[in-house]
Amino acid sequence: MIEQYLLSWLVPTLWLLAASYAVFTLLLLFFWSKIKTPAHVPGENNATISVVIPVRNEAANILLLLQDLVSQTFPHERFQVLVMNDNSTDETAALVEEFARKNRLDIQLINLPDTPTTSPKKRAIETAISNATGSLIVTTDGDCRVGPDWLNAISTCHASTNAKLVSSPVTFAPANSLTDHLQVVEFSSLIGSGASAIEAGFPSLCNGANLAYEKQAFIDVGGYDGVRHIASGDDEFLMHKIAARFPGSVHFLKDQRAIVNTQPHYRWKDFFRQRKRWASKWKHYQTATPLVLALYVFSCNLSVILAGILWAFGMLETTSLLGILALKNIPEWLFLGSILTFLGKSRSIVFIPITQIIYPFYVCFFGLAAQKPTYNWKGRKLV
Repeated sequence: MIEQYLLSWLVPTLWLLAASYAVFTLLLLFFWSKIKTPAHVPGENNATISVVIPVRNEAANILLLLQDLVSQTFPHERFQVLVMNDNSTDETAALVEEFARKNRLDIQLINLPDTPTTSPKKRAIETAISNATGSLIVTTDGDCRVGPDWLNAISTCHASTNAKLVSSPVTFAPANSLTDHLQVVEFSSLIGSGASAIEAGFPSLCNGANLAYEKQAFIDVGGYDGVRHIASGDDEFLMHKIAARFPGSVHFLKDQRAIVNTQPHYRWKDFFRQRKRWASKWKHYQTATPLVLALYVFSCNLSVILAGILWAFGMLETTSLLGILALKNIPEWLFLGSILTFLGKSRSIVFIPITQIIYPFYVCFFGLAAQKPTYNWKGRKLV
């Protein structure tokens, strides 16, 4: 009797969630297709830029990024580079100082104090902004690579849209192994969802590895006031504050010249720590849209797992299971395929079905794991 009662509402709920998710994903695809590459505005691309790079133990990567910045087509006299060294224990600081001496580009190494903080990255960015001379702040990470037209593309977008904040694409390179491709697909879903939500007028997701915002806008919203104690979220919390203060001022830069490449994780431990830190943000969201979205995505992925469990115990017909999976996976495949093509990751499209098998368990696992408020970052334990 109880079993029949549960099935009478549970199965229709699973169908409803699957159908709503299909509509939701097709809407994401629609808004993604609407995003256009900003046109160049002659005479208006005159911003000055401060590139901010928070680093800790990036000796293996930082020189590659600095060389990419030296190769920028954006006029060197109109941008500076602030490398925020958070007590690196390797040769990061020495390498940056030596590189700066040998190049005419304005590269400054700023050593941060060795004092406890719940959010090292927010501290690094706030310190950088207090030293920045540029009107536009552009953030990236020490293990990233950028193309020669990266800053030009960002500046053009800022000039043509009058955006207070510009979110830009990030992907992994290279992708050689199965786990590399799975990370590329998974990460593309975040980039695409964030871009589509911005285009729809509901900014929710962005990535600090490729983010630009007006210095004055940062000051006007009080920077990280109110969220400084949270370990993660230097990117999304700021975007939410700017979007709330300046409606319609957040834009996504859909331009392949602006793509930032970073390295995939090669160790499960590193992947786990990063995703746990990211997942911890949802409960701190101060606006309804990203919080509702996080709960909705969690529910839809949990519904797929529940459908599989019901089918395994003979409580759901095979045709119903296949229908639920089709509603979730086919629109998702179309959406992810479009994102991956834009990111230049067409080889990863064939790995979408594998990701779709893993993803429901991944979302539910990290959604629950993030409830334990302890995280590790660069050898530090954060709470």
